[in-house]
Amino acid sequence: MLRDALTRVADEYVYARGRKFAGDALATFIRQELAEEARQVLPAGFNDLLVKGSAGQGTWAAVPWLAFFDPMVTTSATQEYYVVYLYDAQAEDLYLSLNQGTTAVVREFGETRGREVLRERAHLIRSRLSDISSDYSAAPIDLRSPANLPRGYEAGHAFGFSYDAHDLPDEETLVAHLIRLLTAYRTLVFRGGLSLSEAILEDSGTQEIAEARRYQMSRRLERRRSVRRDVLRHNGVVCEGCGLDPALHYGLGGIVPPLNMPVDVHHLRPLSEIEEGRQVRYRIPDDFAVLCPSCHRVAHLLDDPGDIAALRRRVRFRHMTELL
Repeated sequence: MLRDALTRVADEYVYARGRKFAGDALATFIRQELAEEARQVLPAGFNDLLVKGSAGQGTWAAVPWLAFFDPMVTTSATQEYYVVYLYDAQAEDLYLSLNQGTTAVVREFGETRGREVLRERAHLIRSRLSDISSDYSAAPIDLRSPANLPRGYEAGHAFGFSYDAHDLPDEETLVAHLIRLLTAYRTLVFRGGLSLSEAILEDSGTQEIAEARRYQMSRRLERRRSVRRDVLRHNGVVCEGCGLDPALHYGLGGIVPPLNMPVDVHHLRPLSEIEEGRQVRYRIPDDFAVLCPSCHRVAHLLDDPGDIAALRRRVRFRHMTELL
C-alpha cells in the first residue's frame, strides 16, 4: 500500500542518514518499491506519468521525494513543474505539492533571485488555476532545512496537501488527494503551464484561448522525444507533404543522424479531441506524419490539419536533386 510505503520512509529516514548511502536498503526502497507502490494506485488516465523516487545522488538528500512527471512537460525534478511528495528534513511532515524544478531556475538566476522567480511562478500557477486552487492549501511549506534545494522547493510550492508523516490519512483518502492534485496538474499543462497567455496566443496564431491551449498541447506531444523517435523510425525522415528529403536535398546524409534531421512530427488527430484535464491519447504511427517545417505550418492553415492528401495537392513545386 502507498500509505505503508510512505510511512516506512518517515519512520526510517532520519536514522538511515547516519549510514553509508551507497547500497543502502532504504535508498533502494525509495527509488524502487516506493515508486512502484505509487504507480500501482494511479488510474488508467494517468498511466503515462513517470514516477520517480529519490533519497539523494551519491549522498543522502536533506529532503527525500517521490515525484510524478508528465513527459510532455519534464522527466526531471530539476526543471519545469510537477507533483511531488516532499518530506521535511526531520521526516516529521509530508507535503504533497504542485511544485517546480529548482535547479534550472537557480542556474539561470542565482540563488536569491531564483527563489524570487520560483515564488512568482507559483503565483502564476495559482492564478492560472484560480477556479480550483482554493480547494487546496496554498500555505507555505516548511522543510526545516537551510540547504539551497529545500529552500527552492519551499519557494516553488504552488499548493497541495500537508500531513503528519507518522499519522497519514487512510489509503483511500491519500490516493484521492493524489488523484485530485494530478488532475490539477493535467489542467495546468492544458492551460499553458508557466507560459504567459500572450505567448500561447502568439504561438498558435489564434486569439481564441481554448483553441490556443489545444494547439499548444498538440505541439508538446509532437516535441516529446519518445514520440518523435518512434515516428521517425517508422515513417522515415522524408516530408510526407512535399517530398523534401534532407539527406538528399541538403546533403545531410551521413552528416546528421536520422533522428536529428530538420523535419517535424505532425499530430494528425483533431485538436477538438484534446480536453482539459484529460490524458492525450494517441497511436504511433497512425496519428502522426513527418513534415518539413514549411509543410507543417501550411498543414495548420488547412480546414483539416490532419488531411495530408489535401496538403500534397497544394504543393506547386518540385525539389531539385542536383544544382546545374
